[in-house]
Amino acid sequence: MGPDLTNKRWIIAKGILFLILTLFAGILQLLTDLPVWQEAILLGVCVWSACRFYYFLFHVLHAYVDPSLPSAGLLDLLRLLKSRK
Repeated sequence: MGPDLTNKRWIIAKGILFLILTLFAGILQLLTDLPVWQEAILLGVCVWSACRFYYFLFHVLHAYVDPSLPSAGLLDLLRLLKSRK
């Protein structure tokens, strides 16, 4: 197993990739007419990556990127990011 990811930019990039994977799998699952087993796989990927993105937002950002970020919810995080700009 390789070394742990410690660079904050790469941690954020990984979180964004989970969001992109969630959106891509969800859109593919909704817009394509695939066999049931392929739709089940896309749904599984969508749910898994959405869970990883949620974990990223409310644990990884707080614990590894910026401990001052709130863990109260998505709206609080968006308000904080908007006020920082």
